[in-house]
Amino acid sequence: MEQLGIWTVPLAVAAILLFCLFRRVPVFDAFTGGAKEGLRTALSILPTLVGLMTAVTMLSASGALDLLAQILHPLADALGLPAGVVPLVLMKPVSGSGSNAILAQILQQYGPDSFTGRVASVLAGSTETALYCIAVYYGAVGIKRTRHTLPAALTGDLAACLAAPLAIRLVFHGA
Repeated sequence: MEQLGIWTVPLAVAAILLFCLFRRVPVFDAFTGGAKEGLRTALSILPTLVGLMTAVTMLSASGALDLLAQILHPLADALGLPAGVVPLVLMKPVSGSGSNAILAQILQQYGPDSFTGRVASVLAGSTETALYCIAVYYGAVGIKRTRHTLPAALTGDLAACLAAPLAIRLVFHGA
C-alpha cells in the first residue's frame, strides 16, 4: 500500500501528460497560462485576505471575542451549549486557523472526552468558515452582493450549534 502512495502522483502526472500529448495540447503553454491566471487570482483576493487576517487578529487580541462570549453566555445556556465553546462558535465563521487555535485551547482546558470538548469537536467539524469563504471565493470572481449566501451559511452554523450538544448527549449519555 505504501508503494501505491509513492507512485500515485507521478503516475497521475504521466497520465495527464500522455492525455495532453494524445490530444495535441501545448502542455507548457497551457501550464504557464494557468499559472498566470492563478497569480492574477491570488493578487485580486490578497486585499480581502489581509483585511480578514487583520480583523481576526484585532478581534482576538483586543479581548472583544472574550467580551462577546461573556455577553452571549446566557443565550448559549438556553441553547444547551457549554459556555466554553462560545468563542469557537464566534470565530469559526471568520477564520479556520483562528478557530483551530481556539479548539486546541478548549481541548487543553476541558479535555477531549469532556462534554465541552466533544461539543467543540463536533462544532469544529460541522461548521464552515462562511465569511472567509464568501470573501475569498466571491471576491475572486468579482461578486459584490452575496444575497442569500451569508444568511444560509449562518443558518447552517446555527443548526450545528443546536444539534451538536444534543448529538453528544444522545451518543455519549444515552439520554
